Amino acid sequence: MSFALHEVAKAYGHDRRATPALAGVSFAARGAEFLTIVGPSGCGKTTLLKIIAGLIAPSAGRVAFDDPAGARLRTSLVFQDHGLLPWYDVHENVALGLRFQDVGRAEARERARHFIVQVGLERFLRHHPHELSIGMRQRVGIARAFVADPQILLLDEPFGSLDAQTKLVLQQELLRIWQEHRKLVVHVTHDIEEAILLSDRILVMSGRPGRIREEIRVPFARPRDLGVLDTRDAADIRRRIWDILEEEVRQSLWVPQ
Repeated sequence: MSFALHEVAKAYGHDRRATPALAGVSFAARGAEFLTIVGPSGCGKTTLLKIIAGLIAPSAGRVAFDDPAGARLRTSLVFQDHGLLPWYDVHENVALGLRFQDVGRAEARERARHFIVQVGLERFLRHHPHELSIGMRQRVGIARAFVADPQILLLDEPFGSLDAQTKLVLQQELLRIWQEHRKLVVHVTHDIEEAILLSDRILVMSGRPGRIREEIRVPFARPRDLGVLDTRDAADIRRRIWDILEEEVRQSLWVPQ
């Protein structure tokens, strides 16, 4: 499975009042790779995910999928705010996506339970979102994304609202589940170390309108642990990404070099 963006652009509004979000974005993603996108705030990262998911249309360019008929691949999108329905319990929230597929009620509940166990929430099947911590709610969101069996998993800063300790645990949990189910992942984050820990490739974007400034391949074998972040290779990647982001942020703020 794969897809490619060809000179994708997006502007919000019309005529002189149009605000450009993306300009000339081209890249490909393939197989079961874990691709991460980093960039300054407001550079169009979330817009890019929504275009891949088919939630919004590009103003120019196109997204091509490897389906023979050109059909869009199945996607699941996980947002930072998890998007759980407050009147559903954990089991119902995880099974929700299967209600829109041709899946029987019993099978849907069984599949949902499997992923709830994988994210460590079996004891909380009947709890509602307000009874869960932020980290637990995000686990529910991740389980719901995987249970729908997407061909492409889109992650929009899924750990951005978590404390440092919870973030590290969930990063490892995500890697463990991904290793088992191997989806094509496109992941957006502001966290450079998170990008290095999780990714096969990192795309660094410019400021608005967002373009791809650089592609960086992450050289570490899998499975990984936090030790890779202490290596010279990680330090070099961290420095290169930071140099690009600093340059872009300074330009956007008109701060002298």
